[in-house]
Amino acid sequence: MAEFSLAGIKRENSGTYQCQYKGLEPAGTSEKSDPVELLVTDHSYPPPGISLSPKEHMEMGTNVTIRCWNKKYGAAFLLHKDECSAPIQHQYPNGGGTATFTLSQVTPADSGTYRCSYRTRGCCLLFSPRGDNVTLEVIPRPTPPADERRTHGNLVVAVVRGCAAALVFGLGLYFVIDARSLWRQRDDSPGGEDR
Repeated sequence: MAEFSLAGIKRENSGTYQCQYKGLEPAGTSEKSDPVELLVTDHSYPPPGISLSPKEHMEMGTNVTIRCWNKKYGAAFLLHKDECSAPIQHQYPNGGGTATFTLSQVTPADSGTYRCSYRTRGCCLLFSPRGDNVTLEVIPRPTPPADERRTHGNLVVAVVRGCAAALVFGLGLYFVIDARSLWRQRDDSPGGEDR
């Protein structure tokens, strides 16, 4: 294993790196490794602006929009959430230098602080510092109180019992009427009294 160090990182150090080794027996050179990218934050670039809509306190299931902008330098925007090490979304800006990120059907897990950065135009993997933050708080839907849930359950049981009682009563009435009809037919038939 070999370890390489880059001290005092400069903007020129940004880019893609790969490793390769030379073998002695058998002699030869390996293929290059998978690439890794070194991203450098350049504080000479101004941080982007950010806004959140419709508001910072939202109910679950709502769509939230976060806009990031920098008209002069931005080639691609990244959306960061404070507790996540990697950007959660990235997007190329529209012609006006603004990127629009949508958080769909938000849940309490989406609550947190968000910031933007952007990749600068040009050859290198240079990024702006992260800008100001917006904070999103997703409000869970209230759970009905236990008494209300119990009342609702009791109401359902009462309705089911009422329907069952009405069905039993209706069937009983049907059989009584049907039996009376059979008795009449029997009495009205010839020789009905002898049976």
